[in-house]
Amino acid sequence: MAIKLLALGALAASLSAPQSARPLFNGKNLDGWEVKGDGSWTVLPGGVLLAQATSGGKTPFGPWPVTLAEKQYLDWRQTQSWLYTTAEFGGFELHLEYFAARGGNSGVSLRDATRGQYSYGASPDFNRTPAHNGYEIQLYNGIKTKYPSGSIYLFAPAEFGHEKESAWNSLDIESGAGGSIRVQLNGHAVASFAGDPARPKRGPIGLQLHDRFSTISFRNIRIKEK
Repeated sequence: MAIKLLALGALAASLSAPQSARPLFNGKNLDGWEVKGDGSWTVLPGGVLLAQATSGGKTPFGPWPVTLAEKQYLDWRQTQSWLYTTAEFGGFELHLEYFAARGGNSGVSLRDATRGQYSYGASPDFNRTPAHNGYEIQLYNGIKTKYPSGSIYLFAPAEFGHEKESAWNSLDIESGAGGSIRVQLNGHAVASFAGDPARPKRGPIGLQLHDRFSTISFRNIRIKEK
């Protein structure tokens, strides 16, 4: 047990927010980032980045009553928006803080060469979203599921219990140049993965607005490249 605790402590220390990191988000505007899909990404006073849907409650389905196929409705509801860095990265240490609405769902995309192009539009393909091309670090608020906050979605479920519900959370991601990923949530090492040889080792970093009923906020986004 002592050896295991020492190993986890060493992992947590290695994943702490790097002291020499530079801002990836300047807290003033979206310089260095590009919006993908139907979402509004707004910089609030204090350097908080707020993402929310732009539909304004309107749908493309015509006047009430509306008769829809389930897939047509789900395609509209689940269409995503992403904010991607214009630059691409290989090995790095990334730090950010996020605030999700109660029951909220979001994520951080790594190494997705498609830049989310299959996750939005009139006919999104949810089998080709960023998590299926690169990797996605899962973000939730108050949801206990197979892949809780901090998980490397589809690959490594996070250790549950380190998320702060309805509060700001701190996330640190280490991306190894060889493809490995390690994740820390609020100072706790929660997930790691050696990497899938079939997936890219380099690519952009993306922030997710999960659907038309979600909101998510980010702040203090900084990076140290290796």
